[in-house]
Amino acid sequence: MATKKAAESTLYHVHPKGFWKKFRDAVVVNPEISSGIPVAGINRWPPPASRPEKYSTPATKASDPAQNPYWKRDVRRAYPQLSVVTQSQLATLLVQQSEAKAVPAPSEGKEAENVEKSDLLAKSSEPLDLSAVIATITSTKKVYDESNLPPTLPTAFKRWRPELAPDAPHDPNAYFPMVLYK
Repeated sequence: MATKKAAESTLYHVHPKGFWKKFRDAVVVNPEISSGIPVAGINRWPPPASRPEKYSTPATKASDPAQNPYWKRDVRRAYPQLSVVTQSQLATLLVQQSEAKAVPAPSEGKEAENVEKSDLLAKSSEPLDLSAVIATITSTKKVYDESNLPPTLPTAFKRWRPELAPDAPHDPNAYFPMVLYK
């Protein structure tokens, strides 16, 4: 008795019936080949949607409405907030940055910080003129020079600097106005 070594290709597949069986037998090159459509009751066990229990989403912090308000999730209205600095505030900041900061000794501790903050508040009570502050700061010391350049915006790419490339191949007697750069 010979044993079958290969799997039966048509065993778990739907076979046509009636007119479509006759049509398939007449048209197909190899009538023994499978249709490729699996029998649902045999091939997929248990069948889909046959389990009695229903899936429930596990509870998380996001599923609790009390801890997840809408305004925290609403990204459509997360606009950048406008920040306004007046000229007097900017003048005060410039004056504070231009002065040399004295570092308090370790023994002074918190008293020195409180005194310094009260001095700054006393200075900032009067409104400062921005143009006068800029004029006094730039007259006492030069803000930028060749060694101390102003800050530039950071870029993620290297700036392209044109360099001449070798000419493209062309007839030496022909008019060739093209100049190549790399």
